[in-house]
Amino acid sequence: MASPDDGGPPDGPGAGPVPPRDLLDRVSGHGVIQILLAASDGPIRFTDLERAVEGVSRRMLTLTLRHLERDGLLERQVHPTVPPEVEYQATPMALELREALLTLTGWARRHGAEVASARRRYDARQSAATST
Repeated sequence: MASPDDGGPPDGPGAGPVPPRDLLDRVSGHGVIQILLAASDGPIRFTDLERAVEGVSRRMLTLTLRHLERDGLLERQVHPTVPPEVEYQATPMALELREALLTLTGWARRHGAEVASARRRYDARQSAATST
Protein backbone atom coordinates (compact mmCIF):
# COMPACT_ATOMS: atom_id res chain seq x y z
CA MET A 1 0.00 0.00 0.00
CA ALA A 2 1.42 3.38 -0.98
CA SER A 3 1.76 6.06 1.65
CA PRO A 4 2.50 9.78 1.55
CA ASP A 5 5.97 9.09 2.97
CA ASP A 6 6.96 6.98 -0.03
CA GLY A 7 5.44 9.38 -2.55
CA GLY A 8 2.11 7.60 -2.76
CA PRO A 9 -1.35 9.13 -2.52
CA PRO A 10 -2.68 10.38 0.83
CA ASP A 11 -4.43 7.87 3.03
CA GLY A 12 -8.08 7.61 2.13
CA PRO A 13 -10.31 9.74 -0.05
CA GLY A 14 -10.66 13.39 0.96
CA ALA A 15 -7.83 13.21 3.48
CA GLY A 16 -7.80 16.22 5.79
CA PRO A 17 -5.03 18.76 6.36
CA VAL A 18 -1.53 17.56 7.05
CA PRO A 19 -0.92 17.65 10.82
CA PRO A 20 1.50 20.38 11.97
CA ARG A 21 3.88 17.76 13.38
CA ASP A 22 4.24 16.17 9.92
CA LEU A 23 5.00 19.55 8.34
CA LEU A 24 7.54 20.40 11.04
CA ASP A 25 9.19 17.01 10.55
CA ARG A 26 9.40 17.66 6.80
CA VAL A 27 10.87 21.15 7.17
CA SER A 28 13.38 20.01 9.79
CA GLY A 29 14.58 17.04 7.72
CA HIS A 30 18.22 16.58 6.77
CA GLY A 31 19.23 19.33 4.37
CA VAL A 32 15.72 20.75 3.96
CA ILE A 33 16.49 24.15 5.49
CA GLN A 34 19.51 24.53 3.20
CA ILE A 35 17.42 23.51 0.19
CA LEU A 36 14.58 25.90 0.95
CA LEU A 37 16.91 28.82 1.63
CA ALA A 38 18.86 28.17 -1.58
CA ALA A 39 15.67 27.86 -3.63
CA SER A 40 14.17 30.99 -2.09
CA ASP A 41 16.81 33.15 -3.79
CA GLY A 42 15.39 32.18 -7.19
CA PRO A 43 15.66 29.21 -9.52
CA ILE A 44 18.55 26.91 -8.64
CA ARG A 45 19.85 23.98 -10.64
CA PHE A 46 20.02 20.49 -9.19
CA THR A 47 23.82 20.45 -9.49
CA ASP A 48 24.05 23.74 -7.57
CA LEU A 49 21.83 22.31 -4.85
CA GLU A 50 24.14 19.30 -4.61
CA ARG A 51 27.01 21.68 -3.86
CA ALA A 52 24.96 23.84 -1.48
CA VAL A 53 23.60 21.04 0.69
CA GLU A 54 26.28 19.41 2.80
CA GLY A 55 26.25 15.76 3.76
CA VAL A 56 23.36 14.61 1.57
CA SER A 57 23.78 11.95 -1.08
CA ARG A 58 22.45 12.51 -4.59
CA ARG A 59 19.73 9.90 -3.97
CA MET A 60 18.65 11.49 -0.68
CA LEU A 61 18.65 14.96 -2.26
CA THR A 62 16.44 13.66 -5.09
CA LEU A 63 13.98 12.09 -2.63
CA THR A 64 13.91 15.22 -0.48
CA LEU A 65 13.27 17.43 -3.50
CA ARG A 66 10.40 15.16 -4.57
CA HIS A 67 8.84 15.35 -1.10
CA LEU A 68 9.18 19.15 -1.03
CA GLU A 69 7.64 19.40 -4.50
CA ARG A 70 4.80 17.09 -3.47
CA ASP A 71 4.18 19.20 -0.37
CA GLY A 72 3.96 22.34 -2.49
CA LEU A 73 7.14 23.94 -1.14
CA LEU A 74 9.17 23.69 -4.36
CA GLU A 75 8.38 23.95 -8.04
CA ARG A 76 10.44 21.88 -10.46
CA GLN A 77 11.11 22.94 -14.02
CA VAL A 78 12.84 20.74 -16.59
CA HIS A 79 14.45 22.55 -19.52
CA PRO A 80 14.55 20.57 -22.79
CA THR A 81 18.30 20.49 -23.20
CA VAL A 82 20.75 17.62 -23.55
CA PRO A 83 21.30 16.66 -20.83
CA PRO A 84 18.10 18.02 -19.30
CA GLU A 85 18.60 20.97 -17.00
CA VAL A 86 16.43 20.82 -13.88
CA GLU A 87 15.75 23.86 -11.72
CA TYR A 88 13.91 24.25 -8.44
CA GLN A 89 12.31 27.35 -7.00
CA ALA A 90 10.59 28.01 -3.69
CA THR A 91 6.84 28.47 -3.90
CA PRO A 92 5.06 31.38 -2.19
CA MET A 93 4.22 29.01 0.67
CA ALA A 94 7.91 28.18 1.14
CA LEU A 95 8.87 31.84 0.88
CA GLU A 96 6.71 32.47 3.96
CA LEU A 97 9.20 30.28 5.86
CA ARG A 98 12.29 32.19 4.72
CA GLU A 99 12.53 34.65 7.63
CA ALA A 100 11.82 31.95 10.21
CA LEU A 101 14.49 29.70 8.66
CA LEU A 102 17.01 32.56 8.57
CA THR A 103 16.25 33.31 12.22
CA LEU A 104 16.70 29.65 13.12
CA THR A 105 19.97 29.27 11.23
CA GLY A 106 21.24 32.55 12.70
CA TRP A 107 20.43 31.28 16.19
CA ALA A 108 22.31 28.05 15.44
CA ARG A 109 25.38 29.98 14.26
CA ARG A 110 25.33 32.28 17.30
CA HIS A 111 24.98 29.44 19.80
CA GLY A 112 27.04 26.68 18.18
CA ALA A 113 30.04 27.26 20.47
CA GLU A 114 27.82 27.31 23.57
CA VAL A 115 26.17 24.04 22.58
CA ALA A 116 29.57 22.44 21.91
CA SER A 117 30.75 23.55 25.35
CA ALA A 118 27.57 22.22 27.00
CA ARG A 119 28.06 18.88 25.24
CA ARG A 120 31.65 18.62 26.48
CA ARG A 121 30.56 19.36 30.07
CA TYR A 122 27.76 16.82 29.83
CA ASP A 123 30.01 14.15 28.32
CA ALA A 124 32.62 14.76 31.03
CA ARG A 125 29.97 14.36 33.77
CA GLN A 126 28.63 11.19 32.13
CA SER A 127 32.14 9.78 31.75
CA ALA A 128 32.97 10.55 35.39
CA ALA A 129 29.68 9.01 36.58
CA THR A 130 30.20 5.77 34.66
CA SER A 131 33.83 5.36 35.67
CA THR A 132 33.09 5.46 39.42
